[in-house]
Amino acid sequence: MQNRIIMHIDANSAYLSWEAVYRLQHGDSLDLRTVPSVVGGNEQTRHGIVLTKSTPAKAFGIQTGETLYTARMKCPGLLVVPPNYSLYMQCSIAMGDILREYSPFVEQYSVDEYFLDFTESKKLFGDPVQAAHSIKNRIRDELGFTVNVGVSSNKILAKMGSELKKPDKVHTLFPEEVEQKMWPLPVEELFMVGRATAKKLRDRCVKTIGGLAGSDPKWLELFLKSHGRLVWNYANGRDISLVRVNRHPVIKSMGNSTTTAFDLIDRQSAHLLLLSLVETVSARLRAAAYCTKLVSISFRTREFYQCSHQRKFYTATDSTRAIHQLACELFDELWEGHPLRHMGVSVSELCGKDFIQTAFFQEYDEKQQRLDRAVDLIRQRYGSNSIFRSSFIQTGLKPMAGGTGEEVDYPVMSSLL
Repeated sequence: MQNRIIMHIDANSAYLSWEAVYRLQHGDSLDLRTVPSVVGGNEQTRHGIVLTKSTPAKAFGIQTGETLYTARMKCPGLLVVPPNYSLYMQCSIAMGDILREYSPFVEQYSVDEYFLDFTESKKLFGDPVQAAHSIKNRIRDELGFTVNVGVSSNKILAKMGSELKKPDKVHTLFPEEVEQKMWPLPVEELFMVGRATAKKLRDRCVKTIGGLAGSDPKWLELFLKSHGRLVWNYANGRDISLVRVNRHPVIKSMGNSTTTAFDLIDRQSAHLLLLSLVETVSARLRAAAYCTKLVSISFRTREFYQCSHQRKFYTATDSTRAIHQLACELFDELWEGHPLRHMGVSVSELCGKDFIQTAFFQEYDEKQQRLDRAVDLIRQRYGSNSIFRSSFIQTGLKPMAGGTGEEVDYPVMSSLL
């Protein structure tokens, strides 16, 4: 395993860089990357969250995930542009196509990250570091945006290497370099050490990745359970996972969420919003030839109190009606009448639909299946608004909420290493 050469390629400020390149190519004279700017939601419809920020915006202390309101307080002249998810997917695919010219073993890890196994490619392209520079420069020159490339002998170190000084850099982080380059970093910078884990570690005087690496893994397991062993291995640069060849990230779940332009105060409106989310999720399920066994719903109140609930089906399904019915049952059990500003629906425990064993006492509605397929075909051919349920007329709610073009949740990390 030590003879492997793994690269991690990470687009710098992906959404903003891709938006900037697109605008420059279409005649805009301003490069968004050179001014305080962010890609964010629509404040008028209360989708006011920073998705990504430019380097000049970082100087004002603007953070990904904060509200646009607080971002503008930090930088009154902040330039906010709306997201364009279809453009981002095109840029992601174009980056992957270049990488596959260097190795057949390419794993798309998220919309802006790829792993590449360069082990056998050394015979064709020679020195891995020079090849990494070639990859970085080709993406910059041909596609117009910059990436960082981490080079190592496994995936965790390659990823940590790509997170070092940005942008437009190539960094090596081989096992013999871990003590010098990685161990002095704050413990929060280690992959899989989130805010809660970092607090537990810092409360016990573990402040650096090196401090974590030198800790007793059995001691870590006392308060971090099995996760303690995982992050201890990562801190020591240990990882034996393989680069999994795929064209897109492995689908483990599907979901949509949306923030409404007005508070929902009655059950009927909430059920309708759930239906609009389920319409999009179930259509994606059927398009990918999946069925789901588990449905989850979540909502956020006007006071930003968040709740979630989930339940399994007896038999996997892709039916819009069945998923919506269960989602409404979950909502009714959870909601206490507080005004709502945000709702979400997700499905997981996905399985193929080639063969489904139905339950003895569960209804099998072939007519409903044919109806779902017919509606999908109409929307694919004539657009998502070509056919919708009359219950949405004059409600102010979209018949299909979430999804590409509104608020699709592309995974920052599609799976563990």
